[in-house]
Amino acid sequence: MGTVLVVGVGPGLGMSIAHRFGREGHRVALVSRTDTRHAGYVDALANAGIEAEAFVADVRDREQMASVLTKVDAPEIVYYGPAALDDASGHPTPILQADAESVRAAMTWVYAAVDLAGLVLPAMLDRGRGGLLFAGGLSSVVPMPALGNLALSSAALRNYAVTLNAALAEHGVYAGTLTIGGLIERGDIHRFVTAQPDLFGAAKGHTLDPDDLADTAWDLYTKRDRAEVVFNALVADTTT
Repeated sequence: MGTVLVVGVGPGLGMSIAHRFGREGHRVALVSRTDTRHAGYVDALANAGIEAEAFVADVRDREQMASVLTKVDAPEIVYYGPAALDDASGHPTPILQADAESVRAAMTWVYAAVDLAGLVLPAMLDRGRGGLLFAGGLSSVVPMPALGNLALSSAALRNYAVTLNAALAEHGVYAGTLTIGGLIERGDIHRFVTAQPDLFGAAKGHTLDPDDLADTAWDLYTKRDRAEVVFNALVADTTT
C-alpha cells in the first residue's frame, strides 16, 4: 500500500494517525518542525511492525515541504494536523482584541494547507485515488470568542476541506476533516493544561482519545460517506 504523510506529528493525534493507517499496511512518513522526538516516534512504529521515516520541515515553508516530498514516494494519503500555535503555551487573540495582523498570523496555517494540497493533489488526481485529511478546531462551527483569530482560521480550513470534498469526489480522491473540541490525550496541549489545574481547571470530561479520532479518520477515508465529523467535549452547541 502507499504512504501516509503525517504533517505536524505529535505524541497525541499525529502518532495515533500514524499507527492506525500503518496498521492497515501503509508506510508512514512523519513531518514536524524539529527532530527532537523523531527517533522515538520511528522506534514506536517499528515496534508495531510499521515502516516509518521522519523529516524536519516547517509546513508554512512551501520549499521545505516540496523538498520533503522529493524524498517520499508520492503519498497516497496526507494528514494535515499541525498545531495552530507555535507551542503549547501560546495563546490565541480573543475576538474583541483580534486585528488584521493577528488574523493574518493565524491564517498562515490555512495557506500552508492550501500549498500542501497543491503539491500532492496532481499525483493523486493522475492516479485517480488518494486522500487529504485535515484536523481543525471546534470554533469553526461553535462560537468560542476566546479563540478569536484561531476561530477565523479554523473556519477557513474547515471550509477548504469540505469544498475540496465536493470538488474531488468524482475524481476518486477524498478530502475530509476532523473538527475537534477537546483536549487530545497524550498531546502536548493536554500535558500543558493538566500540569496547571489551578490555572485551567480540571480536564476531566473535556478530553478525547486520539485513538478514537484516528479510527474515525480511517472510516472517513475508507467509507467516504461524509466530509466531516465533529467532536465536542468542550461546550454546549449554541448554534441550533
